[in-house]
Amino acid sequence: MPSPSSYSSPTKPLRVAFQGEPGAFSEAAAIQLLGPEITTVPRATFDAVFRAIPENAADALLVPVENSLAGSVVRVYDLMLENLQNHANPLTITAETILPIELNLIAVPGASLDQIKTVSSHPMALAQCERFFAQHPLFKRVPAEDTAGSVREVLGRGDKISAAIAGRRAADYYRGIILA
Repeated sequence: MPSPSSYSSPTKPLRVAFQGEPGAFSEAAAIQLLGPEITTVPRATFDAVFRAIPENAADALLVPVENSLAGSVVRVYDLMLENLQNHANPLTITAETILPIELNLIAVPGASLDQIKTVSSHPMALAQCERFFAQHPLFKRVPAEDTAGSVREVLGRGDKISAAIAGRRAADYYRGIILA
């Protein structure tokens, strides 16, 4: 893939595909790396992210390759290898960024920590909050497809007994409040 700067134009911002919902950590990483003037293109799966350029839905993609706690993101490595083996013009890695992850408990406006009964998020985010759950042993953990999507779902229901774990960007995007 040509460098992202070669796509820049005053009339057409760089379109960058990422896995997840708006507000996802990968979207934050794309903006951190390439600037706020890009257009982010959410895709449901890593496979869909890798199809975004051939489908002309994006000019570049951003995917995580490592998680400091979970290790390599194996599916991304599989897709990179598959891309190298099966395409005449394979994608190339042109840049990297490191995004520190800060997880937040997000709920609907008006909710309070003492009202919460269920907490949803991606299983990795739930696991990374073990100390928090030890302090709140009555919270029921609910696995979800991704962190930002869990915020969208919780806020869409509008109940004050559910919360989600995700980044501040998801809280801002879906207009939730951070409880912890």
